[in-house]
Amino acid sequence: MAISVSASTIPSLNTRASSRNLSKLSSLSSLQFPVQFRQIQIINNSRISSPSRPRFLPPVEAKKQTFSSLDDLLENSDNPVLVDFYATWCGPCQFMAPILNEVGAALKDRIKVVKVDTEKYPKIADKYRIEALPTFILFKDGKPFDRFEGALTKDQLIERIENSLSVKQ
Repeated sequence: MAISVSASTIPSLNTRASSRNLSKLSSLSSLQFPVQFRQIQIINNSRISSPSRPRFLPPVEAKKQTFSSLDDLLENSDNPVLVDFYATWCGPCQFMAPILNEVGAALKDRIKVVKVDTEKYPKIADKYRIEALPTFILFKDGKPFDRFEGALTKDQLIERIENSLSVKQ
C-alpha cells in the first residue's frame, strides 16, 4: 500500500518558481510514497519533519594516498596491511567505511588500512580471487596472512585482527 500525493497538495510544487522543475517531471502526475512515510509531520505547511533519524550523517575522514602498485605498498610496509576490497554500489561496503576509519585509528601503530575499489581495479580483485564484497585480506611481509568476508562491527574487526596477528606470528 502506498500514499499518493499530487502536486496540488504540496504548496512548494504550486509556485511559479517550481514550474520550471515540473517540466522535468511532466510525465509524472503524482508521487508515490511507501507506507513508512506516514510518520512525516507537516508543520506550518512549509517545513517537513520526521521523528526517525538525523538527516545528515557525519563526514568520514579518510587519508587518500596513491601508490605505484599495491604489491610495492604491501612489500614495503613495516606493519601488516589490512586491505578492504569493496565496490561503491555495495551496501555492506559502505557500512564498513566509518568502521574501518575507527579500526585504523585504534590500531594505527600495529596495522595499515588500505581500500581497493574492485570496479576500478578488477585485475587486483582477480589476482586475489575476490568473489564477495566486502572482502578483507590481512597481509604480512607482502603475502596474504588472513582473509575474511562480510561486514563486521568495530569490536569484531579489531578482535579478528588482533587474534590473527597474535596466533600466526
